[in-house]
Amino acid sequence: MIVALAGHVDHGKTQLIGALTGIDTDRLPEEKQRGMTLDLGFAHLDFDDCEPVSFIDVPGHERFIRNMLAGMSGIDAALLVVAADDGIMPQTTEHLRILDLLHVGVGAVVVSKTDLVPAARVQQVTESLQAALHATTLREATMFAVSSRTSEGMADLSAWLHDAARRSAPRQDPTHGFRMPVDRAFTLPGIGTVVTGTAHSGQVCAGDVLILSPAGRRVRVRSLQIHGRSADHATRGQRCALNLADIGVQEIARGQWIVSTATHCITGCFDARIQVLGTEAHALRHWTPVHLHHGTGDVPARIAVTGEGEIPAGTSGLVQIIPQEPMHALWGDRFILRDQSARRTLAGGTVLNPFAPRRGRRRDRPLALRQIYERASESGILAGLLEQGTAGVDLDQYAQGLNLTPEGMAVPLRKTRTVVLNTRPPVGLAPGQAEALTAAVLAALRSFHQEHPQSQGMPLNRLREAIAAGLAELAFHAFVRLLADRRHLILSNDLLSLPGHDSTATPEDEAMWLRVREALRAAGAQCPPLPDLARQLQVGEQALRDFLHRKSRGGELRRIAPNRFCLRETLARLADTAQSVAQEQADGWITAAAFRDAIGTGRGLAIRYLEFFDQIGVTLRSGDRRHMAENHAQRLQAADTSLPPASRMNPPTVRWDNDRVGAQPPEPTH
Repeated sequence: MIVALAGHVDHGKTQLIGALTGIDTDRLPEEKQRGMTLDLGFAHLDFDDCEPVSFIDVPGHERFIRNMLAGMSGIDAALLVVAADDGIMPQTTEHLRILDLLHVGVGAVVVSKTDLVPAARVQQVTESLQAALHATTLREATMFAVSSRTSEGMADLSAWLHDAARRSAPRQDPTHGFRMPVDRAFTLPGIGTVVTGTAHSGQVCAGDVLILSPAGRRVRVRSLQIHGRSADHATRGQRCALNLADIGVQEIARGQWIVSTATHCITGCFDARIQVLGTEAHALRHWTPVHLHHGTGDVPARIAVTGEGEIPAGTSGLVQIIPQEPMHALWGDRFILRDQSARRTLAGGTVLNPFAPRRGRRRDRPLALRQIYERASESGILAGLLEQGTAGVDLDQYAQGLNLTPEGMAVPLRKTRTVVLNTRPPVGLAPGQAEALTAAVLAALRSFHQEHPQSQGMPLNRLREAIAAGLAELAFHAFVRLLADRRHLILSNDLLSLPGHDSTATPEDEAMWLRVREALRAAGAQCPPLPDLARQLQVGEQALRDFLHRKSRGGELRRIAPNRFCLRETLARLADTAQSVAQEQADGWITAAAFRDAIGTGRGLAIRYLEFFDQIGVTLRSGDRRHMAENHAQRLQAADTSLPPASRMNPPTVRWDNDRVGAQPPEPTH
């Protein structure tokens, strides 16, 4: 658990940490000489039965508020320290406002130096603090009255910290990439470059290759430590020191980030919602210059206010933040805005869309699209993007903006039942959009065949222009390939046709097909060999063979042996019979004899059917027995024995369940 101390200068924050941990966080000679904290200090308190508490000591003087804000990045809780003799002071108030704007909801208030004043004064300060906390995120904070010199109240405070550490959230975070803002960088003799910070998300291990962001510099983790002890990995919410290879300390500065390679991205403009402090005398106006404090760094920036062009004091609004230089920021990051002179805190906010296109005040994107990123979950955001986008969702950009690993992507993809088009980058479609597009494709092809019966098929790009001009060309091509994989259509040399369409068909062919279909339906499972069928229909054997091969390309007919063709509807009934046979057996196995008896044919023909089912994956054979595969009806529908072996060995990743489309998560390409 990471705990930051806040409060006015000389209110005893450093002494409090020393009394709790025995560690002096003032490490700079100037700090010791002046007796005042100037920069961040670090300490930890170990417990036997839970993770240690990591403390971040921050400066309390208003001149060093920039350093104070750097220490607030990624904290779990705060201790607001107020001296009993002074009471609430200006930086007490500003630090409390900052904690509130950062939504820090776990913490305690420590009334320090109680040995210097009577009990009545301690009570007075406590009551004033309760009033100050009432409208903030720390309104439920526990109050402690302590003296670092006499140890009064220290046992109770230590017990509270112990309990909070035991209740802190689990740290394993496999669904997000590693991110750590740098708060220190230095060189150690014989070791090299070392950076320290608080892990915001994910996990880092010795040997990992990471990125220094926003610079884009690749670095390798030689080794790492947690609280001065060697470790093989560090996870979200831990203070860690990384020994980096392949980079000099002069290339690293506070405010940069160490992130996983997939997480590295930079933004020059992002959407955000900000809350303006109610103490401001004026509204926050469009294009106001500010200091943007994010992570451990700060950059000059401008605020682009939408709508009315200003946000009144005490209210919130959607804005775009345009930093003076590109920076690393992702969805959900908290930040603080201070005025151009860096003298006053103005507002705090949350990063929404880190990849927002820059727009002027009078050319805003639809409000609904911007509000999608205010949803509370990754799945909710993806659902909103799928609802809004006719062009599909760039899944790489979505994953990167929300810092999701492939494991993290699996949940929103499953919950939203996203149809994944495996382009580069992968594109996601809503299930309803995919179904509507499927219906439109099939309707367009039916219409095309009626108007151009002698054409082999409709050109792919012509179809896209007719029904899906808003979908990227590569994405549409990928969608069509999925439909072809599932035998909804035939794709050949960029020409699309419906199964069964025959550009060479003649009225004589149609008449022949009616006779063949009637004969095969009447035969049922007793499917006759081709010579017998030719004699029955009184046609030439070779002419019938050519006709049946041509019709089998359309899907209504299947060749189950060199001289036998069977209707697909008959094969479907036979597969259902095989399923019934399997269910009647205690072990679920199908024998050729049992199947033969169930369908009423000879053994040879029964085995022909079973071997055909083996070939297309309806049944799975082991020795002389078989069992049914899952979704055997779908496998039968998708079967195409005319495909070359390589095509049958690489099944598509997209599945249709009850005529709806689902997909496996794509591998990341960013």
